[in-house]
Amino acid sequence: MENRNIIIIAVAIIAVIAIVGVIFATGMLDNKDQVTTPFKTAFMEGKFIGNVTLENDTEEFMHSYKDKEHDITYNISTVDNSSALMDIYWLQGVTNPEERSVNGNDWNIYFNEAVPGNETNNTNATMNIVICQSQGEKQGYLIYAIFGPDSDVNSTGNEFGATYTDYILPLLKTIKLKESSNVPAINEEFGLSESEFAEQIDLIHQYQAGNVSALG
Repeated sequence: MENRNIIIIAVAIIAVIAIVGVIFATGMLDNKDQVTTPFKTAFMEGKFIGNVTLENDTEEFMHSYKDKEHDITYNISTVDNSSALMDIYWLQGVTNPEERSVNGNDWNIYFNEAVPGNETNNTNATMNIVICQSQGEKQGYLIYAIFGPDSDVNSTGNEFGATYTDYILPLLKTIKLKESSNVPAINEEFGLSESEFAEQIDLIHQYQAGNVSALG
């Protein structure tokens, strides 16, 4: 009888371990009481962490949202070629993205810092900016998360900081990317023809490859 009880206890322990493994694997221990704000546009939908309000949707393919409690601004947009846009940002120092696959979407995630234009004399007034970029077959998608100078979020500007683990990653886990019509052309955003824009991108690629005279 004693051996039988030991076997029953061992089986029960194994079952508990298996259940715990499923819980961690599926994220069932996530805080179900955590406040989220759903959003839906023609090209993207998902859930922000916290109480987030729509601030501007006058442009069909660019929407702005605000978490006033934590001083976080989210700008989401779509364009035909988001990769080319990131090539342009590369010239401005936005480099070395973290590559992540989340919820079936491949993202390049850039971490950067900036100083608000009206507070350049205040060295403590910095903004942490996270750019998430994904290029699909027909269009690209962009999420800009700006943690303002008054944000109480841990401002470590990389994947190990709260900006990413507590806000960006949970958001990306909910994102659904959708194909939409009449997507803005990136060349038109810069006031260039397709050939003119392609020429500029080619020069950037040459510069990236080491031809420093390409942009001279």
